[in-house]
Amino acid sequence: MIPDQQAWEEDYCQRGMLWSGPIHYLPVLPPASRVLELGCGNGKTVPAMIRRGWDVTAVDFSSRAVAFCGKAFPDLSHGQAMIADARWSPFRDAVFDAVFAVHVTGHMPAPDRKRIAGEVIRLLRPGGMLYFCEFSADDFRFGKGHETEEATFRRGNGIITHYFSEQEVEGLFSGLTPVSVNTHRWPMRVRGCSLVRSEITAVFTR
Repeated sequence: MIPDQQAWEEDYCQRGMLWSGPIHYLPVLPPASRVLELGCGNGKTVPAMIRRGWDVTAVDFSSRAVAFCGKAFPDLSHGQAMIADARWSPFRDAVFDAVFAVHVTGHMPAPDRKRIAGEVIRLLRPGGMLYFCEFSADDFRFGKGHETEEATFRRGNGIITHYFSEQEVEGLFSGLTPVSVNTHRWPMRVRGCSLVRSEITAVFTR
């Protein structure tokens, strides 16, 4: 088991369901679209995807995450959750109508971010779409922890987070056509302090 994978396993073991809350955005895709979610975690988005009528494959390299996520599927007719690494996925070329990469690429070092980008391009059908979301460099947590490489920090739980710029996102997926690349900021309060969360969301087509 690689160190970052072990860190995620331990986090799920200690805290259980890490991700919850409402799903604020899902794109418009036709029913029966074949969708891949990379780094599915405990399956927060899966019920909303299933309600859209999509055929969902949700993967994560954490066995504990996949065990949680599998409970979100009412039966195999709606798709499946499986243990797989986003950098080296077990699927054939050009089999998915859409790939979701939401807060997974940013937890990888630079060489692995490039591997994920290459896998996304390989897996998308012509005309298929990538939906990407990661934290940007003006998020309030930027700079917290030990810097392992430029704009990448490892915090106390052992998990790294990379903070992107819009230009970096476009460069990472230069093999795809950008539809939109935007930074979204919103205020939040932590222990009485007003802080800024900031994410880059992007849509690309193949």
